[in-house]
Amino acid sequence: MKQLLQRELTSTLRTRGSVINPLGFLLLSLLLFALAGPTAQGDQNSYLSSVFWVLILLTNLLSLDAMFRRDFDSGALEQMLISAHMPFVAVLLRIFVHWLGSGLLITLFAPLFGLLLGLETQAYVPIMLVILIGTPALSLLGSIGAALTVGFSRGGTILALLILPLFLPVLIFGSACMSAAANGLNFVAPLTWLGLISSCSLLLAPWATWAALKISVEMQ
Repeated sequence: MKQLLQRELTSTLRTRGSVINPLGFLLLSLLLFALAGPTAQGDQNSYLSSVFWVLILLTNLLSLDAMFRRDFDSGALEQMLISAHMPFVAVLLRIFVHWLGSGLLITLFAPLFGLLLGLETQAYVPIMLVILIGTPALSLLGSIGAALTVGFSRGGTILALLILPLFLPVLIFGSACMSAAANGLNFVAPLTWLGLISSCSLLLAPWATWAALKISVEMQ
């Protein structure tokens, strides 16, 4: 597991664009909303929280297409599925590394994004907690679509059609959590549901991703 994790981290560092480009898209998109829209006051917190989560979903979607494609094109993915003692663990580590480069980085930069949107400073820590709990589900569920479309030359559109419906529960409860946190309200109930979605995704998504990868490799 240690060797696999080191390999995945090294591959990610060699292709920094797959991490920097989606984050740049998120930053520029939030900057546009900050320039074009008013600052968050009153009921506008709910609107801005929903906008924030929609942009997080789109940012995650931009980075999903490259999750398995590099190894698929080089043939390393097929070797990994055949030779790995625990292919499930290898797939799970790949998803974990993807989350490190997307969900975790978004969590760390959340105060900056909240500042751009004009959210109250006391809401930054709760918002970071909401993003930290909700984004693992995005990487886990997104890995299923990335595995199914890895063999397509232009699978971005199909990936979006497959994954966006699965992202809807995360969007609903995530925006509800962030809106309540931004308004200083209790957000334990939607946060619990968000944690449940991430937990169920952790139990089911890696197995579905493994099966989808086997199908994509066999169809090559």
